[in-house]
Amino acid sequence: MPRLFGTDGVRGKANVDLTAELALELSVAAAHVLGESGAFEGHRPVALVARDPRASGEFLESAVVAGLASAGVDVIRVGVVPTPGAAFLVNHLNADLGVMLSASHNPMPDNGIKFFARGGVKLDDYLEDMIEARLGQEWERPTGERVGRVSDRPELVEAYVAHLVSSLGAEGSLHGLKVVLDCANGAAFMTGPAAFEAQGAEVVAIHAEPTGLNINENAGSTHMDGLQAAVRHHGADLGFAFDGDADRCLAVDADGTIVDGDQILAILALALKQSGALHSDTVVATVMSNLGFFQAMQAHGIRVDQTKVGDRYVLESMNANGFALGGEQSGHVIMSEFATTGDGVLTALHVAAQVISSGRSLAELGAVMTRLPQVMINVRDVNKARAGIDPEVNSAVTAASRELGSGGRVLLRPSGTEPVVRVMVEAGTTERATEVAERLASVVRERLAL
Repeated sequence: MPRLFGTDGVRGKANVDLTAELALELSVAAAHVLGESGAFEGHRPVALVARDPRASGEFLESAVVAGLASAGVDVIRVGVVPTPGAAFLVNHLNADLGVMLSASHNPMPDNGIKFFARGGVKLDDYLEDMIEARLGQEWERPTGERVGRVSDRPELVEAYVAHLVSSLGAEGSLHGLKVVLDCANGAAFMTGPAAFEAQGAEVVAIHAEPTGLNINENAGSTHMDGLQAAVRHHGADLGFAFDGDADRCLAVDADGTIVDGDQILAILALALKQSGALHSDTVVATVMSNLGFFQAMQAHGIRVDQTKVGDRYVLESMNANGFALGGEQSGHVIMSEFATTGDGVLTALHVAAQVISSGRSLAELGAVMTRLPQVMINVRDVNKARAGIDPEVNSAVTAASRELGSGGRVLLRPSGTEPVVRVMVEAGTTERATEVAERLASVVRERLAL
């Protein structure tokens, strides 16, 4: 049976895979596992619960709150807030546990549950495994004054916005900048514009009217066309697109050209190095970052610590080594001085601040790296567990890598959630990358067929 927890919590189609019953049971199990680990010792436990605007989040939130309170945990319900905002508030309130209901960039029918431990950090894998093992077990139910109490604190989102604003120092740091924000009809529809406006930017907000049904719908960081058109139409200096829970962002320069997560990470890495704040002159990135990123960092004397795909693995490296900056090509960027997880609005603020402080356009800043053409093919319905051990697949990868030499790269990566192997190839031209990727995909499809 596959592991219930994926790389970013539990996700699935709401009311099919992720039901109210499962949400309640997960919350009860989480309360018990954390309680038994000593996290609640000596005090009455408190949990913070937040969500993105999805319609299904309303009933799932009720289920989570019911589960926690029935297990004796007091619950602070803050309503709609970005995932990094929930993480911040868990730490800000010194809560024992946080629960975020979101499926991030996934389409509206999906939803997810992500748990945070004290300090606003994601749970370790072993704790998630223990939670999964506890599902459905009998437990002693508290009664009377031992049941949890529930309070609504939507005003706490203002503390998160204040934190974002203060990360740039004095207010007004972005005065004179015109920026378009695509809020994906998601959790940042209020916090994103509020933070930029507090810093003096002229803000044009698009896709900032969530109905509960339109999150990520032709909007946000997975659909950049709207932002590109809006930046050109309004004559803005730049634009940023968030995803549904605003834990990532991508950017667009004044000409409407996309600036991806690798470029954003490179811009921030150089800025931190120049200010002496890039610990050990090292930035953390995943194996999926473009080869051009690695080449640019090497040219500027910055070491790259590579991890598996997933912001949790980036964060693990950062925490273990004290690194200040890490991220993914998708736009998840973690700035450890200010956040415990990827924060799209925080990232966007700091990129915008670099435009102001450097006196250079976003296009000029993003030109620090040259992207190599990258082709990704998802090979479906295959035995992903054999991707790294099948001799013919390994031989084909080795041959392709040798063929591309230092001017290209090959990566095979099993999906964390479905029977898919992702074949990624980078080369000097798109045609070359496509030819090699298609050849490797054929080998994977033939050798690993279910």
